[in-house]
Amino acid sequence: MSEATRVLARGKSLGDAIRRLEENVQMVVRGKPEAIRLAVVAILARGHVLIEDVPGVGKTTLAQALAKSIGLDFQRIQFTSDLLPSDILGVSIYRRDSETFEFCPGPLFANIVLADEINRATPKTQSALLEAMSERQVSIDRQRFELPEPFVVLATQNPLEFQGTFPLPESQLDRFLMSLELGYPPRADERELLLSGGVDDILASLAPVVDRAELLALQRQVAGVRMAEKLADYILTVAEATRTSEEFALGISTRAAQDLFRAAQAMAVCEGRDFAVPDDVQRTALTVLSHRILLRSGGGIKATRSALRGVLSRIPVPL
Repeated sequence: MSEATRVLARGKSLGDAIRRLEENVQMVVRGKPEAIRLAVVAILARGHVLIEDVPGVGKTTLAQALAKSIGLDFQRIQFTSDLLPSDILGVSIYRRDSETFEFCPGPLFANIVLADEINRATPKTQSALLEAMSERQVSIDRQRFELPEPFVVLATQNPLEFQGTFPLPESQLDRFLMSLELGYPPRADERELLLSGGVDDILASLAPVVDRAELLALQRQVAGVRMAEKLADYILTVAEATRTSEEFALGISTRAAQDLFRAAQAMAVCEGRDFAVPDDVQRTALTVLSHRILLRSGGGIKATRSALRGVLSRIPVPL
């Protein structure tokens, strides 16, 4: 078999892995193929995902379905106001027999971590995730501990409920590659859910369809996607527009521009291409950028996304 044939066969195999992953999640999360595709894009781009929407539309279900569909170590952390950083990171325990301290890793030391209702934890506990999400390591007792590879945080929050919550600061939000909204399912899918009695049994029995080797191979493939210089300039033009526009009190960071670059590469892989096109940037821009900018006039995520759409519509798309 020639090298070209092996590369083609490997590409098809990885493409099948993406299809299997998305179809497996769609068994549980009905009527939301684009949200599932964007979540997969974020994972392939080695990013973290914030899923925010009203209660009961499947935020936690999506996170659990993604975790169960990938054969990796998974931990769920229910964030509450009394949760401490050590409850997430772990603690050092004194061993009398050896007269030494032994570090016992917390639930953060997993490949996929579900941070459920992340905005219910105090800022001190939220900040325990900063180093982990940006550097994939944690510092405890003057020691650094590497997190497993791959490492993905899937967090959920309800943006409309403020009692007993602590809004995530900009520095924390900037660590999430994407912010997803699910919305209500289409009527036909919601009707099917009602008549079938829900998806709890399906979720409980959901089996992994992608293993660690395949996921790491897909992430490496993303890094090799070709991005034309004009596409990089397009991303920089979008970034500069948010920083200079009178609509925004806070434009996107350099990290956000880099994340948009990677997300476009990952979208190209999901579409079966080894090169990115302008549609890959446009398709991921809202979810990558909207949670990182602030409107001068205030307003929630919907107003921010509307203003961001206006910015994108005014910037010529490279041909």
